[in-house]
Amino acid sequence: MLEEELRQAAAVLDPVPAELQQIAVDAYALHDLDARVAELTFDSLVDAIPVRGVTDVPRMLTFRAGEVTVDVEVTEDGLMGQVLPPQPARIEVLGGPRPGSPLTADDLGRFTGDVPPAGPFALRLRTGGDVVVTEWLRA
Repeated sequence: MLEEELRQAAAVLDPVPAELQQIAVDAYALHDLDARVAELTFDSLVDAIPVRGVTDVPRMLTFRAGEVTVDVEVTEDGLMGQVLPPQPARIEVLGGPRPGSPLTADDLGRFTGDVPPAGPFALRLRTGGDVVVTEWLRA
């Protein structure tokens, strides 16, 4: 009882800063110690030239970890992407401490998900014996 009251008082008087909370979430997502981190090499929000008059353009992302490249298109309808070189993979969409949404890449490395990410997200790919985790991005 006293412990719960102290917890509530601490939450009100000394809340955890948002930046610290995000670092903790990111660290949790990378709990696969053998995972390779795929760095963002292209983001259409930053790297593409805007086209006048075109609205609702999908966000295009490219991640790379060694020989593995992951191209992802993010729309209001969900995700679509491909793992290169083409190979089957199990993919989880990570969104904080919640369990990931499972997706499957076919033999050509293609995958789709019908739920768009809400908030910060990353992808965890399992290809054969490799685990690759992308950098975290805001949806």
